Amino acid sequence: MDEKTMEMINEIKRMKKEKNAVIVAHNYQIDEVQDLADVVGDSFKLRQYCASTDADVVVFCGVHFMAESAKVLSPDKTVLLPEIHAGCPMADMVTARALREEKKKYPEAAVVCYINSSAEVKAECDICCTSSNAVKVVKSLPNKEILFVPDQNLGSFIAKQIPEKTVHLWQGYCITHHRVVESDVKKAKEIHPDALFLVHPECRPQVVEMADFVGSTAQIIEYAQKSPHKKFLIGTEMGVMHKLKKDSPDKLFYMLSTGMICPNMKKTTVESVYFSLKEMRYEITLEKNVAESAKKALGAMLALG
Repeated sequence: MDEKTMEMINEIKRMKKEKNAVIVAHNYQIDEVQDLADVVGDSFKLRQYCASTDADVVVFCGVHFMAESAKVLSPDKTVLLPEIHAGCPMADMVTARALREEKKKYPEAAVVCYINSSAEVKAECDICCTSSNAVKVVKSLPNKEILFVPDQNLGSFIAKQIPEKTVHLWQGYCITHHRVVESDVKKAKEIHPDALFLVHPECRPQVVEMADFVGSTAQIIEYAQKSPHKKFLIGTEMGVMHKLKKDSPDKLFYMLSTGMICPNMKKTTVESVYFSLKEMRYEITLEKNVAESAKKALGAMLALG
């Protein structure tokens, strides 16, 4: 690490104390940003932490919808997104207006949205879910029909676990996970035949069916840590490798595909965190009615524990 970066890190630590700030980072962030953070985790863990911390300022190293959710749950805190253009193509695949039209087709359906969606979309939904609690959330609903947005792959995974419900899928997907196909898995397994295949449910159903374990980033990390197995093939964004190796240095991890990189998650750097704290940029703001409605959907999820 060069001298300039070390100076910025030291200054970040000083500004954190001065401004009563915390830094949170998603598992997909670059290694240096993960090491800089007070807490690293999946979307569910980070939202819980942001809601419980007594910090005045939250620097959210992730993408836009994540910082929005943190603001929804912590309206009195200043939430900063170091890279304002760090968005999410899947979240952009559904809009509040389009969802309102789709809801008319299924008047008896409960509307469940994956956390990977904008605050405006969450405001149109009955309840939110993450990849770690999606099945639990849908099982908790009395409705026989579910309209699930925006991830068709996670929705398909849920539908398979709960066949007694009819799940209507929005045709959205994560471009990073969706690009992986069966041939990628077969090729990787030929190279690493003795590795367990751990996959994120944002992958295509055909890929998920080939896995030894399916779970969120946090669940994948935990599974690998607790498993007596020593070799793993990882089917999620490459940023998770940093924590996998850090938590289980005695084990070997291989990426399923070199293409599993989210460019938006990689935008945040030590420098952007530094300027975020120094200049208090970029602050997340939401319209009051949108924030209140989105909070109901998020709150319904959190109430399940």
